[in-house]
Amino acid sequence: MTTPRRRLARTLSSVELARAYTTCALLSVFGSYAIGAFTSAATRNTIIAALCVIGIGILWVRRDELSPLRVAPSTLLAFLAWTLASTVWSTASTATLKSWAALAGYAVIAIVVGHIRDTLQTVRALGDALRILLAASLIAEIMSGILLDMPFPFLGIQGRLATGGPIQGLFGTRNMLGLIAVIAIITFVVEWRSQSLSAAVAIPSVVVAGTLALFSASPTVLVLAAVVGVASVALVMVRQAPPARRGPLQWTIGAVVLAALIAAAVFRQRIIAVLDAGSDFNTRVDLWTTLLGYVQQRPAQGWGWFGLWNDDLYPFNSINYFTNDHHGSALNAFFDTLLQVGGGGLLLFCLLGGVALVRSWLVASVRRSVVYAWAPLVLVTLAVDSVFESFTLVGAGWFLLVLCALRAGQSRSWRENIDAVQTSSTPLPDR
Repeated sequence: MTTPRRRLARTLSSVELARAYTTCALLSVFGSYAIGAFTSAATRNTIIAALCVIGIGILWVRRDELSPLRVAPSTLLAFLAWTLASTVWSTASTATLKSWAALAGYAVIAIVVGHIRDTLQTVRALGDALRILLAASLIAEIMSGILLDMPFPFLGIQGRLATGGPIQGLFGTRNMLGLIAVIAIITFVVEWRSQSLSAAVAIPSVVVAGTLALFSASPTVLVLAAVVGVASVALVMVRQAPPARRGPLQWTIGAVVLAALIAAAVFRQRIIAVLDAGSDFNTRVDLWTTLLGYVQQRPAQGWGWFGLWNDDLYPFNSINYFTNDHHGSALNAFFDTLLQVGGGGLLLFCLLGGVALVRSWLVASVRRSVVYAWAPLVLVTLAVDSVFESFTLVGAGWFLLVLCALRAGQSRSWRENIDAVQTSSTPLPDR
C-alpha cells in the first residue's frame, strides 16, 4: 500500500511536475511586474516563496541524481554569501535581509529549473512563456492605445502605440520590454534552428518580439541588437572553424572585442549622438558622478544590499536629493553593485558573469547543437544591458544570469574532474 509520503515523493520526482513547475516558474518570474500590478507585491512574493519551497522539495527527492559539488556555481554562492554578510554593516539591516531573501529566492528557482530540465527543454519552456507574455503585452497596448484610447495606469501603460511609442507592455518600463524582446528573439531563433519549433510559429514570434522592441523606443535596444548580432556571427565563425584554428580565432575575437570597447569609450559622444540618447546619457553621467562620492566613503563593503532602491533609505534618498530625481536604481548594474556591496561584491559579481560567459562560449564553440549558443548570447545581452540598467541584479535578469551560470558550470567545470575521480574510485558491487 502506498503511503502519503511515497505518493508525495513520487509526485515531486515526476516528469509532469518538472514540466509544470518550469512553466509556472518562468511565467511568474518574467511576469512578476504584471502579477504585482494586477494583485499586490505580497501576492507576487508569496508565489515566489511557494515556488522556492516546491523547488527545494523537488531537489530533495532527486538528491541521489545530484552531485553536491555541482548544485550551484561557487561564484554564485560566494556572491550570495557576501550580500548576506552586508546585513552586518547595512544602514537598514532588516531591509537588506528582505532584499537578500528575494535575491536568494530567484536564484533557488533558477537552480531548480537548471537541474530538472536540460538546455533544450529550458529554451522551449522559456520560448512558450515569452510568447504568452509578449502577446499579452501587445494585446494590452492595442487595447490601451488604439481600441479604448486610454491609459492603464495600474500597469504603467500610457496608450502610445498609435503614436509610435514608447510602450512598455507588461514589463513596467520600455527598457525592460526592450531587453525581454531581445532575449525572446534569441530564444525563438535558437528554437527554430534546433528544429524544436516550426517556421510557422518561430517567424511570427520573432516578428512580434521585434515589433515590440521597435515600439519600445528604447535606445538600448539598438545597442543590444547590434552586439548580439556581432556575437552571433563570431560564434558561428568559431563553430564552423576546424578544431586546430579555433584557439587562434578565439584570441583574435577577444582582441577585436577589446579594441571595440576602447573605440566605444573614445568615440562615445559620437555614438550617443547617432543613437539620439544624449539626454539619457547625461542623466546617467550625473547620477554616476554623484554615486561615486558615496562609494568613496565605503569602497570595500558598500552600504548594504537592497537591490532596487528605496527612496526612504540612505544613501539612496541622499543621491536622489542631490540629482533632483527619483531614480530606482543606479541605471548600471556594475555601479549599483559597487555602491551596495563595495569592491568585494563587484569582483564577485563580475566573476559570476565573466566565468559563466567564458565557459558557455567555449561549450558552444565545440558542441554541435545550436541550442548551446543560447546561454552565451543571453549572457552577452545581460552584460551589455548592465551598462545601461540594473535589471541583472533583480527579478528576471538575475534569474537568467543564475540559470546561464548553472548551465555553463554543468557543461564545463572543475567539478567534472572531481566527480569523474570519485566515480572511477567507487568500487563495483559484488555480484
